[in-house]
Amino acid sequence: MRPVYRHGMKIFAPKETDPIETRASLDPAAVKKLVGLGAEVVVESGLGDRCDHPDSSYEEAGATVTSDGNGALSSADIVTRIRKPSDEQVAKLKEGAIHISFLDPFNEKDLLGKFADQKSTAISLEMVPRTTLAQKMDAISSQANLAGYVSVIVAANRMNGIFPMMMTPAGTISPAKVFVVGIGVAGLQAIATAKRLGARVTAFDVREEALEQAESLGAKALRIDLGETGGTDQGYAKELTPEQLEKQRQAQAKVCAQSDVVITTAKVFGRKPPVLIKKDVVDNMQPGSVVVDLAAETGGNVEGVTPGEETETENGVKLVGLANFEGQVSKHASQVLAANFANMIEHFWDEESKAFKIDLEDEIQQGCVITHDGAIVHERFKD
Repeated sequence: MRPVYRHGMKIFAPKETDPIETRASLDPAAVKKLVGLGAEVVVESGLGDRCDHPDSSYEEAGATVTSDGNGALSSADIVTRIRKPSDEQVAKLKEGAIHISFLDPFNEKDLLGKFADQKSTAISLEMVPRTTLAQKMDAISSQANLAGYVSVIVAANRMNGIFPMMMTPAGTISPAKVFVVGIGVAGLQAIATAKRLGARVTAFDVREEALEQAESLGAKALRIDLGETGGTDQGYAKELTPEQLEKQRQAQAKVCAQSDVVITTAKVFGRKPPVLIKKDVVDNMQPGSVVVDLAAETGGNVEGVTPGEETETENGVKLVGLANFEGQVSKHASQVLAANFANMIEHFWDEESKAFKIDLEDEIQQGCVITHDGAIVHERFKD
Protein backbone atom coordinates (compact mmCIF):
# COMPACT_ATOMS: atom_id res chain seq x y z
CA MET A 1 0.00 0.00 0.00
CA ARG A 2 1.31 3.46 -0.86
CA PRO A 3 1.85 5.89 2.02
CA VAL A 4 -1.08 8.18 2.79
CA TYR A 5 -0.39 11.84 3.65
CA ARG A 6 -2.75 14.36 5.17
CA HIS A 7 -1.94 18.06 5.01
CA GLY A 8 -2.25 20.76 7.68
CA MET A 9 -2.84 18.34 10.52
CA LYS A 10 -4.65 19.29 13.72
CA ILE A 11 -3.67 17.26 16.79
CA PHE A 12 -6.15 17.18 19.66
CA ALA A 13 -5.56 15.92 23.20
CA PRO A 14 -8.88 15.54 25.06
CA LYS A 15 -9.15 15.55 28.85
CA GLU A 16 -9.44 12.02 30.20
CA THR A 17 -12.92 11.10 31.41
CA ASP A 18 -12.07 8.11 33.63
CA PRO A 19 -12.04 9.40 37.24
CA ILE A 20 -9.00 7.27 38.14
CA GLU A 21 -6.91 8.69 35.29
CA THR A 22 -4.55 11.44 36.44
CA ARG A 23 -2.19 11.49 33.44
CA ALA A 24 -2.29 13.58 30.26
CA SER A 25 -1.50 12.29 26.79
CA LEU A 26 0.45 15.47 25.99
CA ASP A 27 2.48 17.73 28.26
CA PRO A 28 3.83 21.19 27.34
CA ALA A 29 7.19 19.76 26.20
CA ALA A 30 5.46 17.38 23.78
CA VAL A 31 3.24 20.22 22.54
CA LYS A 32 6.29 22.35 21.82
CA LYS A 33 7.86 19.49 19.87
CA LEU A 34 4.71 18.90 17.79
CA VAL A 35 4.21 22.60 17.07
CA GLY A 36 7.82 22.64 15.92
CA LEU A 37 6.97 19.96 13.37
CA GLY A 38 4.35 22.27 11.88
CA ALA A 39 1.24 20.78 13.48
CA GLU A 40 -1.65 22.69 14.98
CA VAL A 41 -2.08 21.42 18.55
CA VAL A 42 -5.33 21.80 20.49
CA VAL A 43 -5.81 20.61 24.07
CA GLU A 44 -9.00 20.44 26.09
CA SER A 45 -9.10 22.80 29.05
CA GLY A 46 -8.07 20.99 32.22
CA LEU A 47 -6.02 18.35 30.39
CA GLY A 48 -3.07 18.75 32.76
CA ASP A 49 -4.89 19.71 35.96
CA ARG A 50 -4.00 16.43 37.70
CA CYS A 51 -0.35 16.32 36.57
CA ASP A 52 0.74 19.87 37.47
CA HIS A 53 0.27 21.46 34.03
CA PRO A 54 -2.18 24.39 34.02
CA ASP A 55 -3.81 25.52 30.79
CA SER A 56 -1.43 28.49 30.65
CA SER A 57 1.59 26.17 30.35
CA TYR A 58 0.07 24.58 27.24
CA GLU A 59 -0.65 27.98 25.72
CA GLU A 60 2.94 29.07 26.37
CA ALA A 61 4.13 25.93 24.55
CA GLY A 62 2.08 26.88 21.48
CA ALA A 63 -1.18 24.98 21.91
CA THR A 64 -4.71 26.30 21.63
CA VAL A 65 -6.77 25.53 24.74
CA THR A 66 -10.46 24.84 24.13
CA SER A 67 -13.49 24.13 26.29
CA ASP A 68 -15.34 22.65 23.30
CA GLY A 69 -14.01 19.10 23.53
CA ASN A 70 -16.62 17.63 21.19
CA GLY A 71 -16.00 20.24 18.54
CA ALA A 72 -12.24 19.75 18.69
CA LEU A 73 -12.67 15.97 18.58
CA SER A 74 -14.81 16.07 15.46
CA SER A 75 -12.38 18.33 13.58
CA ALA A 76 -9.10 16.70 14.63
CA ASP A 77 -6.80 14.84 12.24
CA ILE A 78 -4.95 13.12 15.09
CA VAL A 79 -6.34 12.38 18.57
CA THR A 80 -4.01 11.41 21.42
CA ARG A 81 -5.73 9.78 24.38
CA ILE A 82 -4.69 7.45 27.21
CA ARG A 83 -7.80 5.41 28.00
CA LYS A 84 -9.84 3.75 25.26
CA PRO A 85 -12.68 5.95 23.98
CA SER A 86 -16.40 5.35 24.33
CA ASP A 87 -18.52 4.41 21.31
CA GLU A 88 -19.92 7.96 21.34
CA GLN A 89 -16.44 9.45 21.20
CA VAL A 90 -15.45 7.21 18.29
CA ALA A 91 -18.61 8.27 16.46
CA LYS A 92 -17.50 11.90 16.65
CA LEU A 93 -14.22 11.24 14.80
CA LYS A 94 -14.11 12.54 11.27
CA GLU A 95 -13.43 10.15 8.42
CA GLY A 96 -9.71 9.50 8.08
CA ALA A 97 -8.82 10.71 11.57
CA ILE A 98 -5.94 8.96 13.35
CA HIS A 99 -6.68 7.91 16.93
CA ILE A 100 -3.76 6.89 19.17
CA SER A 101 -4.39 5.37 22.62
CA PHE A 102 -4.35 2.21 24.68
CA LEU A 103 -7.14 0.12 23.13
CA ASP A 104 -7.00 -3.34 24.77
CA PRO A 105 -7.60 -4.77 21.27
CA PHE A 106 -7.78 -8.45 22.29
CA ASN A 107 -10.82 -7.71 24.46
CA GLU A 108 -12.48 -4.89 22.50
CA LYS A 109 -13.73 -6.47 19.27
CA ASP A 110 -16.82 -4.23 19.08
CA LEU A 111 -14.75 -1.08 19.62
CA LEU A 112 -12.42 -2.02 16.76
CA GLY A 113 -15.47 -2.49 14.57
CA LYS A 114 -16.68 1.01 15.50
CA PHE A 115 -13.33 2.49 14.42
CA ALA A 116 -13.55 0.63 11.12
CA ASP A 117 -17.14 1.79 10.55
CA GLN A 118 -16.02 5.36 11.18
CA LYS A 119 -13.18 4.93 8.64
CA SER A 120 -10.71 6.05 11.29
CA THR A 121 -7.16 4.82 11.72
CA ALA A 122 -6.89 3.30 15.20
CA ILE A 123 -3.38 2.88 16.62
CA SER A 124 -3.04 0.74 19.74
CA LEU A 125 -0.17 1.65 22.07
CA GLU A 126 -0.16 -1.88 23.51
CA MET A 127 0.78 -3.25 20.10
CA VAL A 128 3.85 -1.09 19.42
CA PRO A 129 6.57 -3.66 18.61
CA ARG A 130 9.29 -4.15 21.19
CA THR A 131 12.12 -3.35 18.82
CA THR A 132 15.07 -0.99 19.12
CA LEU A 133 13.59 1.39 16.55
CA ALA A 134 10.21 1.53 18.31
CA GLN A 135 11.63 1.82 21.83
CA LYS A 136 11.06 5.58 21.95
CA MET A 137 7.32 4.96 21.35
CA ASP A 138 6.95 2.07 23.82
CA ALA A 139 4.35 3.42 26.23
CA ILE A 140 3.84 0.04 27.91
CA SER A 141 7.45 0.05 29.07
CA SER A 142 7.60 3.72 30.03
CA GLN A 143 4.57 3.34 32.27
CA ALA A 144 5.52 -0.07 33.68
CA ASN A 145 8.84 1.41 34.77
CA LEU A 146 7.04 3.97 36.94
CA ALA A 147 4.49 1.43 38.18
CA GLY A 148 7.36 -0.71 39.46
CA TYR A 149 8.78 2.25 41.36
CA VAL A 150 5.40 3.21 42.83
CA SER A 151 4.68 -0.36 43.94
CA VAL A 152 7.67 -0.23 46.30
CA ILE A 153 6.83 3.24 47.62
CA VAL A 154 3.24 2.12 48.27
CA ALA A 155 4.47 -0.98 50.10
CA ALA A 156 6.90 1.07 52.19
CA ASN A 157 4.07 3.40 53.20
CA ARG A 158 1.80 0.50 54.20
CA MET A 159 4.42 -1.33 56.29
CA ASN A 160 4.66 -0.78 60.02
CA GLY A 161 8.43 -1.14 59.72
CA ILE A 162 11.27 0.23 57.62
CA PHE A 163 13.16 -1.09 54.60
CA PRO A 164 16.84 -0.54 55.51
CA MET A 165 18.90 -2.19 58.21
CA MET A 166 19.66 0.19 61.08
CA MET A 167 22.26 -0.35 63.76
CA THR A 168 21.33 1.74 66.78
CA PRO A 169 22.38 1.87 70.47
CA ALA A 170 18.99 0.29 71.19
CA GLY A 171 19.66 -2.65 68.89
CA THR A 172 19.79 -3.64 65.24
CA ILE A 173 16.76 -3.43 62.96
CA SER A 174 16.89 -6.10 60.26
CA PRO A 175 16.29 -5.06 56.63
CA ALA A 176 12.90 -5.74 55.11
CA LYS A 177 12.56 -8.83 52.91
CA VAL A 178 10.96 -8.07 49.55
CA PHE A 179 9.86 -10.72 47.04
CA VAL A 180 9.25 -9.59 43.45
CA VAL A 181 7.36 -12.00 41.17
CA GLY A 182 7.75 -11.23 37.47
CA ILE A 183 10.91 -9.55 36.26
CA GLY A 184 9.80 -7.42 33.34
CA VAL A 185 10.21 -3.66 33.17
CA ALA A 186 8.06 -3.11 36.28
CA GLY A 187 9.72 -5.92 38.21
CA LEU A 188 13.23 -4.68 37.46
CA GLN A 189 12.36 -1.18 38.63
CA ALA A 190 10.73 -2.59 41.77
CA ILE A 191 13.92 -4.53 42.50
CA ALA A 192 16.12 -1.49 41.93
CA THR A 193 13.92 0.76 44.09
CA ALA A 194 13.66 -1.74 46.95
CA LYS A 195 17.44 -2.22 46.89
CA ARG A 196 17.98 1.55 47.00
CA LEU A 197 15.77 1.68 50.08
CA GLY A 198 17.92 -0.98 51.73
CA ALA A 199 15.74 -4.09 51.48
CA ARG A 200 16.87 -7.65 50.86
CA VAL A 201 15.25 -8.64 47.57
CA THR A 202 14.41 -12.04 46.15
CA ALA A 203 12.99 -12.23 42.62
CA PHE A 204 11.37 -14.86 40.42
CA ASP A 205 10.59 -15.16 36.72
CA VAL A 206 10.21 -18.12 34.40
CA ARG A 207 12.88 -16.69 32.06
CA GLU A 208 16.52 -17.33 32.92
CA GLU A 209 17.64 -14.10 31.22
CA ALA A 210 15.28 -12.15 33.51
CA LEU A 211 16.70 -13.86 36.59
CA GLU A 212 20.19 -12.86 35.48
CA GLN A 213 19.03 -9.25 35.11
CA ALA A 214 17.60 -9.37 38.64
CA GLU A 215 20.91 -10.66 39.98
CA SER A 216 22.75 -7.82 38.23
CA LEU A 217 20.65 -5.42 40.35
CA GLY A 218 21.61 -7.19 43.56
CA ALA A 219 18.57 -9.43 44.02
CA LYS A 220 18.68 -13.09 44.93
CA ALA A 221 17.15 -15.14 42.11
CA LEU A 222 14.65 -17.85 43.00
CA ARG A 223 15.22 -20.62 40.47
CA ILE A 224 12.45 -23.21 40.01
CA ASP A 225 12.85 -26.05 37.51
CA LEU A 226 9.65 -25.70 35.48
CA GLY A 227 10.86 -27.45 32.33
CA GLU A 228 10.43 -25.63 29.04
CA THR A 229 9.43 -21.94 29.44
CA GLY A 230 10.72 -18.78 27.73
CA GLY A 231 9.39 -15.53 26.34
CA THR A 232 7.26 -14.34 23.44
CA ASP A 233 8.56 -12.36 20.45
CA GLN A 234 7.22 -9.23 22.22
CA GLY A 235 9.36 -9.85 25.30
CA TYR A 236 6.59 -11.16 27.58
CA ALA A 237 6.72 -14.42 29.53
CA LYS A 238 4.85 -17.30 27.87
CA GLU A 239 1.77 -18.68 29.57
CA LEU A 240 2.57 -21.65 31.82
CA THR A 241 0.80 -25.00 31.94
CA PRO A 242 -1.35 -25.79 35.03
CA GLU A 243 1.36 -28.20 36.24
CA GLN A 244 4.08 -25.55 35.88
CA LEU A 245 1.94 -22.98 37.67
CA GLU A 246 1.35 -25.32 40.63
CA LYS A 247 5.05 -26.08 40.95
CA GLN A 248 5.78 -22.37 40.82
CA ARG A 249 3.17 -21.59 43.49
CA GLN A 250 4.59 -24.14 45.93
CA ALA A 251 8.13 -22.75 45.65
CA GLN A 252 6.90 -19.19 45.94
CA ALA A 253 4.83 -20.00 49.03
CA LYS A 254 7.97 -20.65 51.08
CA VAL A 255 9.47 -17.29 50.11
CA CYS A 256 6.18 -15.43 50.69
CA ALA A 257 5.94 -16.80 54.24
CA GLN A 258 9.29 -15.19 55.06
CA SER A 259 8.70 -11.89 53.23
CA ASP A 260 7.60 -8.51 54.55
CA VAL A 261 6.56 -7.35 51.08
CA VAL A 262 5.45 -9.29 48.01
CA ILE A 263 5.08 -7.49 44.69
CA THR A 264 3.53 -9.30 41.72
CA THR A 265 3.87 -7.97 38.18
CA ALA A 266 2.97 -10.96 35.99
CA LYS A 267 0.70 -9.98 33.12
CA VAL A 268 -0.11 -12.20 30.14
CA PHE A 269 -0.65 -9.97 27.14
CA GLY A 270 -4.24 -9.96 25.89
CA ARG A 271 -5.50 -12.38 28.55
CA LYS A 272 -6.40 -12.45 32.22
CA PRO A 273 -3.21 -12.67 34.33
CA PRO A 274 -2.36 -15.95 36.08
CA VAL A 275 -3.14 -16.42 39.77
CA LEU A 276 0.32 -17.01 41.23
CA ILE A 277 -0.37 -16.56 44.94
CA LYS A 278 -3.42 -18.32 46.36
CA LYS A 279 -5.30 -17.64 49.58
CA ASP A 280 -3.54 -20.38 51.54
CA VAL A 281 -0.18 -18.72 50.80
CA VAL A 282 -1.45 -15.33 51.97
CA ASP A 283 -2.87 -16.98 55.10
CA ASN A 284 0.62 -18.22 55.98
CA MET A 285 2.25 -14.79 55.66
CA GLN A 286 3.28 -12.76 58.68
CA PRO A 287 0.88 -10.19 60.22
CA GLY A 288 1.74 -6.75 58.85
CA SER A 289 3.05 -8.11 55.55
CA VAL A 290 2.09 -6.19 52.43
CA VAL A 291 1.13 -7.65 49.05
CA VAL A 292 1.06 -5.27 46.09
CA ASP A 293 -0.55 -6.72 42.94
CA LEU A 294 0.34 -4.69 39.84
CA ALA A 295 -1.91 -6.91 37.74
CA ALA A 296 -5.00 -6.29 39.90
CA GLU A 297 -6.69 -3.99 37.38
CA THR A 298 -6.91 -6.80 34.81
CA GLY A 299 -7.80 -9.62 37.23
CA GLY A 300 -4.80 -9.98 39.52
CA ASN A 301 -2.02 -12.41 40.38
CA VAL A 302 -3.11 -12.77 44.02
CA GLU A 303 -6.23 -14.57 45.18
CA GLY A 304 -8.30 -12.32 47.43
CA VAL A 305 -7.05 -9.02 46.00
CA THR A 306 -9.91 -6.65 45.13
CA PRO A 307 -9.26 -4.59 41.98
CA GLY A 308 -9.09 -0.90 42.79
CA GLU A 309 -9.08 -1.41 46.57
CA GLU A 310 -6.91 -2.05 49.61
CA THR A 311 -8.05 -4.74 52.03
CA GLU A 312 -6.67 -6.60 55.02
CA THR A 313 -6.96 -10.32 55.69
CA GLU A 314 -7.98 -11.89 59.01
CA ASN A 315 -4.33 -12.64 59.75
CA GLY A 316 -3.31 -9.01 59.20
CA VAL A 317 -1.85 -9.12 55.68
CA LYS A 318 -2.48 -5.95 53.69
CA LEU A 319 -3.57 -6.58 50.09
CA VAL A 320 -3.10 -3.65 47.71
CA GLY A 321 -4.99 -3.95 44.43
CA LEU A 322 -4.95 -0.33 43.31
CA ALA A 323 -5.40 0.58 39.65
CA ASN A 324 -3.21 2.98 37.68
CA PHE A 325 -0.11 2.82 39.89
CA GLU A 326 1.79 4.99 37.43
CA GLY A 327 -0.93 7.62 37.78
CA GLN A 328 0.24 8.21 41.37
CA VAL A 329 3.29 9.94 39.89
CA SER A 330 1.24 11.64 37.20
CA LYS A 331 3.68 14.43 36.38
CA HIS A 332 6.52 12.14 35.38
CA ALA A 333 4.17 9.47 34.00
CA SER A 334 2.70 12.13 31.71
CA GLN A 335 6.17 13.37 30.80
CA VAL A 336 7.36 10.03 29.44
CA LEU A 337 3.98 9.03 28.00
CA ALA A 338 3.65 12.35 26.16
CA ALA A 339 7.17 11.79 24.81
CA ASN A 340 6.01 8.38 23.51
CA PHE A 341 3.11 10.05 21.66
CA ALA A 342 5.27 12.85 20.29
CA ASN A 343 8.03 10.44 19.23
CA MET A 344 5.57 8.30 17.32
CA ILE A 345 4.08 11.30 15.51
CA GLU A 346 7.54 12.69 14.76
CA HIS A 347 8.78 9.32 13.46
CA PHE A 348 6.00 9.16 10.86
CA TRP A 349 5.90 12.90 10.14
CA ASP A 350 6.55 14.03 6.57
CA GLU A 351 8.46 17.32 6.61
CA GLU A 352 7.36 18.42 3.17
CA SER A 353 3.61 18.00 3.64
CA LYS A 354 3.65 18.57 7.41
CA ALA A 355 1.55 15.46 7.90
CA PHE A 356 1.50 12.03 9.55
CA LYS A 357 2.31 9.29 7.07
CA ILE A 358 0.26 6.10 7.15
CA ASP A 359 2.32 3.29 5.63
CA LEU A 360 1.02 -0.19 6.34
CA GLU A 361 4.17 -1.72 4.89
CA ASP A 362 6.18 -0.14 7.71
CA GLU A 363 7.17 -2.70 10.37
CA ILE A 364 6.09 -0.54 13.32
CA GLN A 365 2.72 0.36 11.79
CA GLN A 366 2.09 -3.26 10.87
CA GLY A 367 2.38 -3.98 14.57
CA CYS A 368 0.18 -1.22 16.00
CA VAL A 369 -2.25 0.05 13.33
CA ILE A 370 -5.47 -1.86 13.97
CA THR A 371 -8.00 -0.21 11.63
CA HIS A 372 -7.58 1.91 8.52
CA ASP A 373 -9.75 3.10 5.63
CA GLY A 374 -12.91 1.34 6.80
CA ALA A 375 -11.40 -2.04 7.70
CA ILE A 376 -9.60 -3.93 10.45
CA VAL A 377 -6.18 -4.29 8.86
CA HIS A 378 -4.10 -5.85 11.63
CA GLU A 379 -3.42 -9.52 10.89
CA ARG A 380 -4.21 -10.67 14.45
CA PHE A 381 -7.61 -8.98 14.58
CA LYS A 382 -8.99 -9.32 11.04
CA ASP A 383 -11.09 -12.33 12.07
